[in-house]
Amino acid sequence: MNIGNQCCVFLSTFLCISICLGEDYDLDDKTGLGRSFDGIGSLSGGGATSRLLVNYAEPYRSQILDYLFKPTFGASLQILKVEIGGDAQTTDGTEPSHMHYEDDENYFRGYEWWLMKEAKKRNPNITLIGLPWAFPGWVGNGENWPYSFPDITASYVVSWIFGAKQYHDLDIDYVGIWNERSFNSKYIKLLRYTLDKSGLERVKIIASDNLWEPISSVVIADKELQDAVEILGVHYPGTNTVPEALKTGKKLWSSEDYSTFNDNVGGGCWARILNQNYVNGKMTATISWNLVSSYYEDLPFERDGLMTAKEPWSGNYVVESPIWITAHTTQFTEPGWTYLQTVGHFTHGGSYVALTDERGNLTIITETMTHDHSVCIRPPLPSYDVTDQNVTFHLKGTFASISELQVWHSRFDFKTNKTALFQNIKPIKVTEGSFSIELDVDEVYTFTTVRNGQRGSYPDPPPSAPFPKSYKDDFDVSGNPYFSEAPNFADQTGVFEYFTNQTDPGPHVSTLRQVVTQRPVTWVADADQTISVIGDYQWQDLMVSCDIYMESVHAGGVFIAVRVNKGGGVVSHFHFWVNYPFKLFNSDSKDIYNGNYASADLDGYPLWKNAVLWEPRHGWAAIGTSSFELAQFDNFAIEALL
Repeated sequence: MNIGNQCCVFLSTFLCISICLGEDYDLDDKTGLGRSFDGIGSLSGGGATSRLLVNYAEPYRSQILDYLFKPTFGASLQILKVEIGGDAQTTDGTEPSHMHYEDDENYFRGYEWWLMKEAKKRNPNITLIGLPWAFPGWVGNGENWPYSFPDITASYVVSWIFGAKQYHDLDIDYVGIWNERSFNSKYIKLLRYTLDKSGLERVKIIASDNLWEPISSVVIADKELQDAVEILGVHYPGTNTVPEALKTGKKLWSSEDYSTFNDNVGGGCWARILNQNYVNGKMTATISWNLVSSYYEDLPFERDGLMTAKEPWSGNYVVESPIWITAHTTQFTEPGWTYLQTVGHFTHGGSYVALTDERGNLTIITETMTHDHSVCIRPPLPSYDVTDQNVTFHLKGTFASISELQVWHSRFDFKTNKTALFQNIKPIKVTEGSFSIELDVDEVYTFTTVRNGQRGSYPDPPPSAPFPKSYKDDFDVSGNPYFSEAPNFADQTGVFEYFTNQTDPGPHVSTLRQVVTQRPVTWVADADQTISVIGDYQWQDLMVSCDIYMESVHAGGVFIAVRVNKGGGVVSHFHFWVNYPFKLFNSDSKDIYNGNYASADLDGYPLWKNAVLWEPRHGWAAIGTSSFELAQFDNFAIEALL
């Protein structure tokens, strides 16, 4: 019995000493380095996710951009990927193409040009990527597939790259290849040939911007394809890769990831995958979808941006936790730094990475995010455990002489809601090449020799406010010279852009025109009717009026709508009133929805009055056409009662 007690005492003491001492981890460059770091970035588009950002007034718009792109201020993003607009619904809306038709070129449509220039203004070294999710109908030549005529598609994409340089002095670094159904080897090779023939050898190709397979295996087997592709890019890899991808020897990127509600669990998701995409999958760049949640909240995937800026009418925006989680890496590294080979998982859960500029600087990022506090929207996350732990890092090789590290700390508190993000705390001393730290769960640390980190800040923006109940727009283009879209209109199908009629000196010189006349090539559901929504999803009783002009006299039609309760990829199920087949200009059309009763007037003539309708109960206002056709709108006005 005494022997047993002595054994228990010994075992207990041994366990205590083991736990108190914690675990040891070496960080060493003596045996070589890992892969080159390519950056952390984000994605505007796929689709129309930055739509409301451009309508913010100053100084709030510039403040938002600073939080996203300004080095050593906020997220300090190192990569910006944008949609090459294709006139089609691509998740939350439509972005305009630079070529609506084969003989049409205009490199000032949309807002992605402006956004890339603003990013470059803040960070001249930011990497720029373009990716088409959809294409104008003429590219597919009547088919809903962009690769049946690969020479046309390649020329279309290359023209966008040329336009970026010629009209905006933007050098595009990479172009993506993507279609959810499959990838097309012939097209990738032809695009590489077209780029080279056009003097764009510096523009590299990312493929297939979808899954690891089958492209990894095909690249190994096809030398010409191997030469054409620079980056193997995947969407939502769950931090894992496949053996064939590693065998290619190509750089591996998570070229679209995150896509998660940006509360603190979303911040935890982002913290975990930023580390583990490299630890588990050797991916050297991670790009979040999306950059900033600047689309109406009740569209699909609301608040999936790194920050939220969805109220240009109030000026309110929110710097969410993913901004500061990004800063843990981006403010203390640069593309071209190199991962150490000695990175990995902690024994008691969590992960650590370390990077160097190979000139003596070292940055270590640790995360101990628990399972339930770091779930991403996709793919499913297997169960795992994380516990409090004491870790000791041993700095060896080039780093053995480091005597002090700067420390930045984030702690997610899911019990008392006292979360602290990106706090600069007391530097840690390195003694004889080692330092120890006690890691709690749901924490992120950065230990670094880099001293210029900053938690940038501005005075609080104005308070949140709903969309104004009284709203008017005469579509005077002189009031909004930078963008082709009218403020706050969110195109869901079709493209509505400013139009100036040079031959008409009357009151309708400037209108809003629906310009897409052929169903686009798209991977997500587009409605049969074009539609652009505006306002407050919770609106119930309201009156909408607008001057409308049908350019097709004997066919088609236009509408103004109320209580539109579906958008994004399910926009085909919206509810609307259609007014046709009238040819109208300088004529007033009104829809009124009050309680369960709807009325419509045309030039003061009642079309119907007090029609009883029970559904939908609420929704946005909208304008649109009954098919893909040319139509114009002017003097739009809303009066909302509820």
